[in-house]
Amino acid sequence: MSKYNPGNERIKRRYFTYLKEARRHEESTIDASAKALNRWEQYTKFRDFGAFHFEQAVGFKRHLSEQVGTRSGERLSKATLHATMTQLKRFFQWLALQPGFKTKIKYCDADYFNLSVNEIRVATARRTQKWPTLVQIQHVLRSMPKSTDIELRNRALLAFTILTGARDRATASMNLKHIDLLDGRIDQDGREVKTKYRKTFHTYFFPVGEEITRIIKDWVIYLREVKLWGNEDPLFPSTQLASGRSKGFEVIGLERAHWSNTTPIRKIFRAAFINAGLPYFNPHSFRNTLAQLGEILCRTPEQFKAWSQNLGHEQVLTTFVSYGEVACGRQREIISNLAKVQNSVKCQADEIADAILERFSSSGAFGPRLGQ
Repeated sequence: MSKYNPGNERIKRRYFTYLKEARRHEESTIDASAKALNRWEQYTKFRDFGAFHFEQAVGFKRHLSEQVGTRSGERLSKATLHATMTQLKRFFQWLALQPGFKTKIKYCDADYFNLSVNEIRVATARRTQKWPTLVQIQHVLRSMPKSTDIELRNRALLAFTILTGARDRATASMNLKHIDLLDGRIDQDGREVKTKYRKTFHTYFFPVGEEITRIIKDWVIYLREVKLWGNEDPLFPSTQLASGRSKGFEVIGLERAHWSNTTPIRKIFRAAFINAGLPYFNPHSFRNTLAQLGEILCRTPEQFKAWSQNLGHEQVLTTFVSYGEVACGRQREIISNLAKVQNSVKCQADEIADAILERFSSSGAFGPRLGQ
């Protein structure tokens, strides 16, 4: 059986170019579209896209809902179903407007990829997020070894993430010139640093303790004064490998180059937390930690606005909505304290009312008491 359709491949190439050049989507979005189309083609046995019929979409939804994940061994989640159907709907809507397909595919037929309202609600519902506490992060940093270049880099990587809240893609692309130790800030220049949406902004070191700040200062000084690296060298260099005596690749130190992706960063975080006896928290979860810290430390709207800008958010609501979730334990504590306050206020109100009633009664304002 054929594992590809030449005509479909040409169409997909045009569509991916459209996503990249016209819609300006990133590679991750294009990869998601390619994955969804591959699932569709496997289901239709690589039938020509022009033979699309809405009944195929109905059958595919049923088929995909019965599939199991290769890793989990369980049915695909509603979020996966929703993401796949959304990608396919967009593709066939685009295809219905292309020359040679306008008479074959109806634009509205792509609506048959829609899930039910309830399924969409399940797929898009916000789940309780987990993030490490500042104390846990400090424990991990103290547990990490610091003898070799690689170990110093790994330790500085975690410290840098909580000190600045920088995203892992931005961190992987930074040079030494982007950090200013005297002013206590990093310059996230969208022309050179891979920030989200290529935004440009300054981030000043968050107040997470002198111990963490010291780790970063020592790391930068080590690179500049011991390694003799300059402004254009990476702040967090990749690992250099070479052929060893066993004819396999061995780690020999730091390479004067950036990581090509963020996978090594996540591996470093995973190993650090597990070795410290804690569950794994990914780099992005540190931003949640900082958002929660900001809610505790900031006392005025202006302070929280500055904190939000420091995270790279243009709107304060982004910090509140995306990162400002109250942890379940803290939620219980707040509600319990409010209940105590309410009971206290009620008791005080009852005492005041009794005192006023006693005062009026003693003064004879209500007439002579019974028995007098």
